[in-house]
Amino acid sequence: MDQRKPADDAPYFPGPYFFVGIGGSGMMPLAMIVRAHGLTVAGSDRGLDQGHTAPKFAALERSGVALFPQDGSGVTDARQRVVASAAVEDSVPDIVAATRLGCPRMRRADLLAELFNAAALPIGVAGTSGKSTVTGMIGWILHACGRDPTVMNGAVMKNFVQPDAPFASALVGGGEAFVSEVDESDGSIALYRPAVAVLNNVSLDHKGLDELRQLFGDFARHARRVVANVGDAETAALLADLPAVTSFAVEADADLVATDLRPEPFAIRFDLIARGEAPLPVRLGVPGRHNVSNALAAIGACVAAGVKLADAAHAVEGFTGLRRRFELVGEAGGVAVIDDFGHNPDKIAATLDTLHAHPGRLLVLFQPHGYGPLKQMGRELAQTFAERLAPGDVLAMPDPAYFGGTVDRTVGSAAIVDAVAAAGHEALYIADRAEAAAHLLAMAVPGDRIVVMGARDDTLSLLAADMVATLAAR
Repeated sequence: MDQRKPADDAPYFPGPYFFVGIGGSGMMPLAMIVRAHGLTVAGSDRGLDQGHTAPKFAALERSGVALFPQDGSGVTDARQRVVASAAVEDSVPDIVAATRLGCPRMRRADLLAELFNAAALPIGVAGTSGKSTVTGMIGWILHACGRDPTVMNGAVMKNFVQPDAPFASALVGGGEAFVSEVDESDGSIALYRPAVAVLNNVSLDHKGLDELRQLFGDFARHARRVVANVGDAETAALLADLPAVTSFAVEADADLVATDLRPEPFAIRFDLIARGEAPLPVRLGVPGRHNVSNALAAIGACVAAGVKLADAAHAVEGFTGLRRRFELVGEAGGVAVIDDFGHNPDKIAATLDTLHAHPGRLLVLFQPHGYGPLKQMGRELAQTFAERLAPGDVLAMPDPAYFGGTVDRTVGSAAIVDAVAAAGHEALYIADRAEAAAHLLAMAVPGDRIVVMGARDDTLSLLAADMVATLAAR
């Protein structure tokens, strides 16, 4: 067992900690932050038991995290604080063991909020889309400007990847800033008390719009300074009664405005104009109008945290992106393969619009990130594909990601495919994901772009890499 003394700024609970589902996109970086404070951390994950994404779990073990099967064998001490996401059911053996022993239990969101609210400068990033990218951009700007932030992200930040940290979804620094995306899907956004609150957008995802308006509005009202996208009508309406707002928008009136956008295949240039100041030219190393908006959000947050505007604008140019956010996996035989996290209507629309700014047919493999979300927003997903696919594009949909449990599976991918096909597009329901990938590979010709889209399932990245290898071997 690790005997290092916890740091002075460690969580008040001295441990040990046990994370149920430690490989999850929200759990792994949180466990890494707790571990970096010198506390004892262990965990389990269903993906580990199933043999998925072994490199991720190897990285956790190298950092000193002990891993166990998700069979209750790792929960043996009543002193362990057992941390789980809201999706973990009480019937999971680790939770059964924790209940039997009387272990203190905590939701992932509660622990994150505890760490966040204790920071001297908590910066929270909210919104239906773009949270991870904005969080990564803020983290990079603050790091590049010498502010040594702690960053909690739901995606791997490529700027911080090192040989000994291949899954850099967390960064632990000694500065005042604690930057984190905050989640509305489980309502935990209500727990956060940010000094700076970033609000990107408000649109349908995990919850209905009325509930989202309440959650995001309350989040903003708790902050000392709000940085908000007034180019988004829902966000602008929420912020009408808030006094301390820095507004931003792409090609619209705001405190921070981006104009004269010049897209490149995997980058974009624009002019940044702050009220009363001369334009600053900016070139982002990530593409798309949506990333220009993300950059404005990040710059605004960093300025609110005390960084000079010109320094923030210069630093954001060095941001190299996140894994699975419009990530070019490779190109072979004239066919490019792109891995993308797009899973809700806004994210999918942004990715397709960015791709359509340049020539080439799109062959899209979209795996819904669960039966629950598909039931919540299936109609909107179908509408997005129907409106955003171009003539000649092809959509193939396997069954949604499913890792067990009791979720209602009555609404599946076939219904979405039928609606998109009825709109006149070539859309295919192919239940098995490997078969769907093989079908698109067989169709691919030079000039095509294959796009692997979906969330929650880390093995989508492995699928994208395998598709590049198959193309290279043809």
